[in-house]
Amino acid sequence: MNDVDQPAQTAATPRSSYRWRAVLVRFVMLTGWIILVGRLIQLQATQHAQLQVRVARQSVHREVLPARPGDILDRSGQALAMTIECESLFAVPAKISDPLRFAWQVSSILNLNTDELYNSLLQSREKQFLWIRRRLNEQQAEQIRNLDLPAGSWGLRTEFLRRYLHDGYAAHVIGLRDIDNRGQGGLEESLDQALRGVDGVRVFARDARGVLMDVDQQQSRPARAGRSVVSSIDLPLQIRTEQLLDELVQEWRPKGACAIVMEPWSGEVLSMASRPAFHPERLESVDERAWKNLAVSAVFEPGSTFKPMITGWALERGCLQRDEQIDCSYGVYRMGPRVLHDHHSYGRLSVTDVLVKSSNIGMAKIGEKLGLDQLYEGVRSFGFGRLTGIELPGELPGIVHPRADWTIYSLGSIPMGQELAVTPLQLLTAHAALANGGQLRRPTLLRRSLQPELATADTATVAAGEAVDSLLLSRETAEWLVREPMRQVVERGTAKAARLPGISLFGKTGTAQKLDPETGTYSDRAWVVSFVCGAPAEAPRVVVLVMVDEPTAPGIHYGGTVAAPTAARLTAIAEQRVAELGLPASTESTRISQKP
Repeated sequence: MNDVDQPAQTAATPRSSYRWRAVLVRFVMLTGWIILVGRLIQLQATQHAQLQVRVARQSVHREVLPARPGDILDRSGQALAMTIECESLFAVPAKISDPLRFAWQVSSILNLNTDELYNSLLQSREKQFLWIRRRLNEQQAEQIRNLDLPAGSWGLRTEFLRRYLHDGYAAHVIGLRDIDNRGQGGLEESLDQALRGVDGVRVFARDARGVLMDVDQQQSRPARAGRSVVSSIDLPLQIRTEQLLDELVQEWRPKGACAIVMEPWSGEVLSMASRPAFHPERLESVDERAWKNLAVSAVFEPGSTFKPMITGWALERGCLQRDEQIDCSYGVYRMGPRVLHDHHSYGRLSVTDVLVKSSNIGMAKIGEKLGLDQLYEGVRSFGFGRLTGIELPGELPGIVHPRADWTIYSLGSIPMGQELAVTPLQLLTAHAALANGGQLRRPTLLRRSLQPELATADTATVAAGEAVDSLLLSRETAEWLVREPMRQVVERGTAKAARLPGISLFGKTGTAQKLDPETGTYSDRAWVVSFVCGAPAEAPRVVVLVMVDEPTAPGIHYGGTVAAPTAARLTAIAEQRVAELGLPASTESTRISQKP
């Protein structure tokens, strides 16, 4: 029995083992299915949103559609700065399988360093966007299109290129736009929000090969072009201003110089130039000093050009009479421990001759008549020590010390144009108030009113603000200053070099020593000279300033010898030009009826 039963027991063992393995396999398969289903449920339930974002990032793209900047025009509609379309090359490094070949092909056309481009592609190999060269010319763009570059690895994007016309004249007024369409300096910066427009966006999908699949019209929006600006600049006059200033710089070799022409009734600046200068399209080797617009950022003691305003203020306040005689103490006058001197020994001078002969002692005695409070009020009322508000960045307010810091010396220093500092534009704005009958107007580089053909939908909203600031002097006082003493300054005074046939010019010269930063005293070698003038004296239509900083050429460095001849020639040109333009359009309509 035992021998028979033993074989049967041995045969049963393999079958039992097979069944156990089958159960194990089924268990493993079931477990795997459970895990797989669980993972699918997890992905669907908990990570669905994350996966959608990943897919979207791989296939959906957002492309900025740059806005076309508005143009900057002169007062008659001629373009000073305009915009043209161009194309810029970008790469998709993540789609470039052979960056060395790509770099070699592209660099040969764009004159780039192959190794530098290759390394840039390697460093950006995970990126979906990399600028290769902005603003290609038409020939370069066409050559790039003809290359056998991998699809989806590159593209040409439309951008805009700013062009500055007329050989870069009015650069300090216009400014420039950088490669990212940001305004830098001038009207480009101050009116950047209006000029730049609003960029658009295009949302689209691409497949794995980079082929455009679809554009999402719901999320996409078109670009909105910037508004154009009609400036107050008159291009023909601007060109002549720049040319005359260049001639002055060549003759006198100064550290810097500027010239401004203004229509006094509206405060519109018709031309403005500063030296040294720059060309907005040639910035490779620009002198750092060239960025500075001296018309609004040069701060200097005005010297004798300040005297007419103080004289007018004293007349208006009743401290001085037009027919009054002033004792000028024969050229020497003591104010406390300080002794003042005139260039000549004058006895008694009329108010007119105090200005014509530019007597410092005569002005000091007018300052004493006013007193510190009235004198301080006059300086501030004419706009000194604060910004004019012109549409230019970088304007400085000048320097007027607080009233508490003024002393007895101020009574002599301030009326002769010392102990304070002004900008050329501040000084011209104050003289414009004398020319227009006593009204201080905010200067502007924008047209205050537009001709119908210029007042289009995209320009009409960019306009200058209100012109009138305040009434400083009566018309009688202002007209007397212009027609009598300031006219005689040119006819027989310190500005005789400004006399021109056929033009009735009025003005005032200024010659101011500069402070030596090392000694804190006035320098005997560094001067700022200026001449402020206008025409015609009977009914002024234009005012002009020329300022020259540290002339170095041999000669007599006075305002009457350096600045006056150029200013006079510019005034004659400007007077003829404003007559052609029909300026001022009106004088009576802008008159304030009474003082505030």
